[in-house]
Amino acid sequence: MGGQACILYGAAEFSRDIDVAVAVDERNLARLRAALAELEAEPVFFPRLSATALRRGHACHFRCRARGLLNVRLDVMSVMRNAAPFSALWRRRVLIDLRVGVKVALMSVEDLVRVKKTQRDKDWPMVRRLIETDIHAWRRPSSAKVRFWLRECRTAGLLRSLAKGHAALARREARKRPAVEAAFSGDERAVEIALQVEEASERERDRAYWRPLRAELERMRLRRPRSR
Repeated sequence: MGGQACILYGAAEFSRDIDVAVAVDERNLARLRAALAELEAEPVFFPRLSATALRRGHACHFRCRARGLLNVRLDVMSVMRNAAPFSALWRRRVLIDLRVGVKVALMSVEDLVRVKKTQRDKDWPMVRRLIETDIHAWRRPSSAKVRFWLRECRTAGLLRSLAKGHAALARREARKRPAVEAAFSGDERAVEIALQVEEASERERDRAYWRPLRAELERMRLRRPRSR
């Protein structure tokens, strides 16, 4: 998931780290720890890797030291705002062949768009490009795919085209999304304003989501044993 997934979908050019979502169970965490050992990955920041931390929605951060991977940052999560349970994310995964005998499981575009709606400035251009790239990749999209675009498209001109080309579906989505309703009017400025309101609302929801988690993290730091 994260920036590397956006790169593989063609929606980004660069990412400083690698973000992965993992299933939290005893067997899978053992596999994860073995992989981290092979990468010579050292924990950085806080909290340390544990089932409890991951289930609470915290991220566990590592820096790789293996040859050829020096200082590569690896962030591990399991529970995320706007995300379905891991089992659903795994069912909807997309396999990408890297052409070196390795296939990588990516979070689906739909799920990736949802989890990239954060308070961070850098995520919103990626959300927009993910959807633009997805629209251009499909010549004969299903109704479900078009509804996804109508719900999530963040480019005013494209949203107007979608509303015009799929009027019946757009009318239904317009009941729940003011930006789609504005797209019917042909007023691109009204669409842009509706999109800005949406983004501001999502950013604030993300801040509210992380506020108690950050407070919990600080309490955990204060309670941890100090080395002498």
